[in-house]
Amino acid sequence: MMIKCDSQEINLADCASGIELSEKLNLREPHQSLAIKINGKTCDLSHPLKQGDSVTLLHFDDKEGKEVFWHSSAHVLAQAILRLWPDAKPTIGPPIDNGFYYDFANLTLSEEDFPKIEKEVQKIIKENYRPSRKEFKSKKEALTAFGSNSYKQELIQGFEEGSTLSGYQQGEFFDLCRGPHLPSLGKIKAFKILKTSGAYWKGDSNNEMLTRIYAISFPDKEQLKTYLHMLEEAKKRDHRLLGQKLDLFSFREQSPGMPFIHPKGMLVWNALIDFWRDLHKRSGYVEIKTPQLMSRDLWVQSGHWEHYKENMYTSVIEDKEFAIKPMNCPGCMLYYKAHSHSYRELPLRVAEFGHVHRHEASGAISGMFRVRSFHQDDAHVFMKPSDIKEEIVNVLNLVKIIYETFGLTYRLELSTRPEKTKTIGSDKEWEVATQGLKDALDAWGLPYKINEGDGAFYGPKIDLHIQDSLGRSWQCGTIQLDMALPQRFDLFYTDSDGMEKRPVMIHRAIFGSMERFFGILVEHFSGKFPLWLSPRQICIIPVADRHVDYAHKVRAFLTSLGFLVDSDDSNESVSKKVRNAQLLQCNYMLTVGDQEVENETVNVRTRDNVVHGELDLKAFVATLQEELTTKSLESLLQNPK
Repeated sequence: MMIKCDSQEINLADCASGIELSEKLNLREPHQSLAIKINGKTCDLSHPLKQGDSVTLLHFDDKEGKEVFWHSSAHVLAQAILRLWPDAKPTIGPPIDNGFYYDFANLTLSEEDFPKIEKEVQKIIKENYRPSRKEFKSKKEALTAFGSNSYKQELIQGFEEGSTLSGYQQGEFFDLCRGPHLPSLGKIKAFKILKTSGAYWKGDSNNEMLTRIYAISFPDKEQLKTYLHMLEEAKKRDHRLLGQKLDLFSFREQSPGMPFIHPKGMLVWNALIDFWRDLHKRSGYVEIKTPQLMSRDLWVQSGHWEHYKENMYTSVIEDKEFAIKPMNCPGCMLYYKAHSHSYRELPLRVAEFGHVHRHEASGAISGMFRVRSFHQDDAHVFMKPSDIKEEIVNVLNLVKIIYETFGLTYRLELSTRPEKTKTIGSDKEWEVATQGLKDALDAWGLPYKINEGDGAFYGPKIDLHIQDSLGRSWQCGTIQLDMALPQRFDLFYTDSDGMEKRPVMIHRAIFGSMERFFGILVEHFSGKFPLWLSPRQICIIPVADRHVDYAHKVRAFLTSLGFLVDSDDSNESVSKKVRNAQLLQCNYMLTVGDQEVENETVNVRTRDNVVHGELDLKAFVATLQEELTTKSLESLLQNPK
């Protein structure tokens, strides 16, 4: 039979499986051929193929390949736990962004138990089981199979009658699971338990507290070594610790999930906003500001009251219900409706740096990364369907400028229409919108991934994933085509034929959440902000009291030029003052003594302890101004010879 594998026609024996296909393609390494996608559906590698099937083999480099690898590893962890603690009750064990976890009832353990669990895991891996799938004929059969585990039974009861229920067997271990799984456990070459914590069953604080074990695995030991090194580096860069150490922001129990930005943090914040505003002004955007509190009627019209009310902060004022905005979009719709619009005005690019509030469970709050009060760099572009490609390319131009200014690489993912019953808009509208995004991405020229069926109910979207200096991926920005809100708010423009027509709208954010982006930058730079973004650009250090007047003169001169300058006039030694400035990640330390006073110069040292020596003040300033203007990520001072 003939099948199509990644655009390649391959001839296989009748009823061959993905295993035979992998063998024929010589894909036998641990990171290769972990599962197979057949006509868009991810299956076990052992699943039989049919004539004409279109297939893709999933490897560890693929997101879905990692999910299969890590979910299989979660089963290995559960099997090891049951061998060591037979009375434990396994509940769920999903893959997550980095690794996996498994929750257990009736289990108490500590970090001291990790080595013996890992030892048992290695035994199971060496036994090299081949996970096998069993489909239950009925819900009753599945309930009987897990008769001793009330948690599994509760999960089974939650499935609709007639749903496919399945489990996977590896050795003596059998677990409820939809799969797919690795063809053999021997592909797991490295395994590490990371931590343990408590977790409520189904995430509900009214339910029992379970023991959660986090772990990670790889098809190569070097990958684990690299990952553990990255974790150590990430601990050093934790934005919550650095934010406190550098006096940038803090968190208080009186306002959980709502950060306090300190004066030094505001310097970074305002530099980001100024950068954002300047770019948008030059890119043809107008800026608006919409109210924080708007009536229930608006949120009903937008659909948020029905679908998002549990995440909104509401209030009753003079017997009328209001909500603090969780999103900026409805306010912008009212702005558009404030005027009539001609096709000559389109595309209309409207930006709003909006402050929004969303209720997050207390257990989900995490520093600046998950908050309840945050700012979004939103923009809404109203346009004709023929503008889609050009406007998406314009947004991608902004994406490139913004992310690359911070030294962040990025990747793009296009998410297409979900099931028709779960979306609004006609087939034609979806076709035009999706093709517009594809055309723009193709014109842009960078590779992108297509996530079939993962779009929003109101339109297809492009997700922007940035990668920081540690190689970690963050989903920040998004570019979405929306056909719902223009319809809900009855937006229109007058076309060249005099007819009223519905505009197409782009939602887009590039920073995403400003607070989250701030936190990412703290960790990306490890607190060592480039000069243009730094809240501590220069620290002047007088050698002795007789040099203080000159230090203040230099400070006044540099401040008049717009630099952020501190002066350390304390009685500490020069070396201690230098060290203190370096710990605060000051970009430049200028020491002034007798020679500098006489020559009207400064002695320059950078925070990475490179000594540039005595420099002419004006020449030094010229270099710094170039560093600011170009937004250089590195010092532009020439290294001393």
